[in-house]
Amino acid sequence: MEPTETLDMRGQPCPMPVVAARKALQDHNAAIVLVDNYVAAQNLQKMAEGTGLNFSCEKTGDFFQVRIAQDRLPEARAEATGTQAQARPCAGGKVALITSDRMGSGADDLGRLLLKSFIYSLAQLPQPPSAIIFINSGALLTAKGSGAEQDLKSVEEKGARVLTCGACASYYGTAQSLGVGSVTDMMAIAEILAEAQDVITI
Repeated sequence: MEPTETLDMRGQPCPMPVVAARKALQDHNAAIVLVDNYVAAQNLQKMAEGTGLNFSCEKTGDFFQVRIAQDRLPEARAEATGTQAQARPCAGGKVALITSDRMGSGADDLGRLLLKSFIYSLAQLPQPPSAIIFINSGALLTAKGSGAEQDLKSVEEKGARVLTCGACASYYGTAQSLGVGSVTDMMAIAEILAEAQDVITI
């Protein structure tokens, strides 16, 4: 295998940096990925740690230089990959996809109230969905001070994963003020939705 490949992914939308890094690591021992935002660097870190690879990141000027390397022993990578698989919702589970910060069409204030009521109701269920994914303006609900944090934390305590689209959080300026759950990339979202038995879209 070639030692290292450098990928300039500045300006590329999610999940292109993650996809490019995965492909590069098929033929190289390491990949250096240049990205221009914190969320992209965080998504690369999650990919590396989830597959047992070494990760380092250095901010240089207005971009991040990420290095991902296959330096760990094969058994360590296998253990990390198994842990990641266990952490993902099981195939056949239910997933809630929240696409907005309001529910239904009509009065915006009413829509926001209805959605927070829906999230409160999820927290009361004995068995909530295996994952709740927030995209577009839905990302506002996982930020600190959203008013939905405590209910979402209650859902997490019952085993649900609360995931926010990283590109969406970056767009709305909430990436570094997340109040609950974690950010993720579109590749991971696609995998979770593809494995789900049912998807509830709000």
